[in-house]
Amino acid sequence: MVGIVLVSHSGPLADELVRLARQIGGADVPLAGAGGTDDGGLGTSPDLVSRAIEEVDRGDGVVLIPDLGSSVLTARLMEGPGVVIADVPFVEGTIAAVVSAGSGASLEDVVAAAEEARTFRKL
Repeated sequence: MVGIVLVSHSGPLADELVRLARQIGGADVPLAGAGGTDDGGLGTSPDLVSRAIEEVDRGDGVVLIPDLGSSVLTARLMEGPGVVIADVPFVEGTIAAVVSAGSGASLEDVVAAAEEARTFRKL
């Protein structure tokens, strides 16, 4: 199953989105938040992201979903074979990715589902 890591400037924000996505998309999806700095402050930590990737990697690839700014730069440090960044809305893209991963979709299909979130309308 494809794993998903939420890269955020805020640990609490990443953790809450993980909880929401698990409730909506199912508890079986390998999903982790990597938010904030190592000391719990605002920012991003390559070490936290790296550990989260290891935690969710089941061999089918890992999607990184950054929130904004330097989280994108941190995620780019982690890109490589089987680890890709999804340039998607943080909340909507995460939900779409989790639902897709939960259905057993491939890495490419999980990213595509997350990217479709750009066109979701609320009204």
